[in-house]
Amino acid sequence: MAYQEKVINNYVNYSANASGAVAIDKYISAGTKEYKNTGIALFFVGFASFSMIYCVQPLLPAFAKSFGVSPANSSLALSLTTFFLAISIFLMGAISQIFDRKKMIYISMLSGAILNFIAAFVPHWHQLLLARALEGFVLGGVPAVAMAYISEEINPKNLGRSMGLYIAGNGFGAMVGRVGMGALTEFTSWHLAMALMGIICILSAFAFYILLPAPRNSVRTNKMDIKVHLNAWKGHLANKNLLRVYLLGFLLTGVFVTIFNYTTFRLSAAPFNLSQFMIAMLFLAFGFGVISSSLAGGLSDKIGRKPVIIGGFALMLAGVLVSFLSSLVTIIIAIILVTTGFFVAHAAASSSIGFIAKENKGHASSLYLLFYYFGSSIVGSLGGILWHNGGWASVATLCAAMSLIAIITANSLVAIKKDR
Repeated sequence: MAYQEKVINNYVNYSANASGAVAIDKYISAGTKEYKNTGIALFFVGFASFSMIYCVQPLLPAFAKSFGVSPANSSLALSLTTFFLAISIFLMGAISQIFDRKKMIYISMLSGAILNFIAAFVPHWHQLLLARALEGFVLGGVPAVAMAYISEEINPKNLGRSMGLYIAGNGFGAMVGRVGMGALTEFTSWHLAMALMGIICILSAFAFYILLPAPRNSVRTNKMDIKVHLNAWKGHLANKNLLRVYLLGFLLTGVFVTIFNYTTFRLSAAPFNLSQFMIAMLFLAFGFGVISSSLAGGLSDKIGRKPVIIGGFALMLAGVLVSFLSSLVTIIIAIILVTTGFFVAHAAASSSIGFIAKENKGHASSLYLLFYYFGSSIVGSLGGILWHNGGWASVATLCAAMSLIAIITANSLVAIKKDR
């Protein structure tokens, strides 16, 4: 997605200001074996982390049935993961200069994969939730540190291409984690599906560690000045335009995750009674998102980010409204509209941070991710309560209201110019 590349470029500037410029000949450049290995390693990172985070989303009805919990409680298997992921990303971004970046990413990947494997066999619901919460926390070291590694080790001329491989791994992992888990659960069980995902991600962690070159340009420190970070975060929270973008991130993922969470319950019940495999196929709609996010990036450069953000949320609102209709065809159309709108708005909103924040851009981005994952956790769980008490109409009403608030918020943004 466009915003990750922007974050990387911003982080380069931040790192240079903090620790001095790094000689260009120390970078990993295109055309070398190291560069090829790095690209493959980054793909494994993106695939493993995102597949582990989101693999439980199509399994929520299965969890409800297996453990005898409500839809709201079953959604905690994802909400707790993203909640602790948000906290972890926020902290890891601040302390990542203390540790070896390669080892930190590897330990995060391996620990998350082991916890995913353990979660497959725990006998009690609260034990599964504990494993998923810990999994989210340890995985926070992946996005926070991977971005830092790329910014410091890859030749600036090749950052876009390297970032593309990382993003491709993210999108592929998010889709495969959802679709693959749903398909495997249809023919085996969710226990076996989660265990297999854990094994695949353990192997991905090993492959990553073997392939990724050791960091050469990072400047490590034995201490962290917490005041520097607190002042940076405080300054960004005082910026009203940034606060609007952070609210947009919260609303964005809140609507998106809630729609997907409870569409799985809606389609598994009467009158649809779809199988686990058929429900999992809904997540192939991510293909529309990958294409739309790329187009949104180019469009943002031409007309500015504000109108693109508004357009993305308008698509999401349209999708939510269509979802009130009760045919399978209209539900599929609604999912496609919501997914496309999400990727469009996310690409434009998150990439705008680098242009609004005048300094400490890495800290500004970490705040966006904090709000972004909080939206997934809080609204995703709230949607379960509404589903239990009022069915789909209540869930969709909440998401429509949030989409409308987002459009109003985006319209109040101080114009983000064609991006100086």
